[in-house]
Amino acid sequence: QVQLVESGGGLVQAGGSLRLSCAASGSIFSINVMDWYRQAPGKERELVATISNGGSTYYADSVKGRFTISRDNAKNTLYLQMNSLKPEDTAMYYCAAHEVGPIATIDYWGQGTQVTVSS
Repeated sequence: QVQLVESGGGLVQAGGSLRLSCAASGSIFSINVMDWYRQAPGKERELVATISNGGSTYYADSVKGRFTISRDNAKNTLYLQMNSLKPEDTAMYYCAAHEVGPIATIDYWGQGTQVTVSS
């Protein structure tokens, strides 16, 4: 029982920055991993960045060095800081949370927030 609410998307020029936020509520104590995905029209959904409850992070090669995933436990919020944005970053961005248990993994998804980068 986890709810995710995203915000921060919008229109930005190439080279600019945006910070996406994902506010989590519910049974947050059960979440082991959170991440950001994105999906552009006509393309498959791809993993952008991941952060574990231990602080380990992963980034897709396409965003490495430009994006930073972080969390604020006091605010129960996940962030994605996006710098040096490119038109290729244009996509719907989704926040996800995963409850990894001994039997199965439960996935939770936000509603998505649109990021559009103009050239």
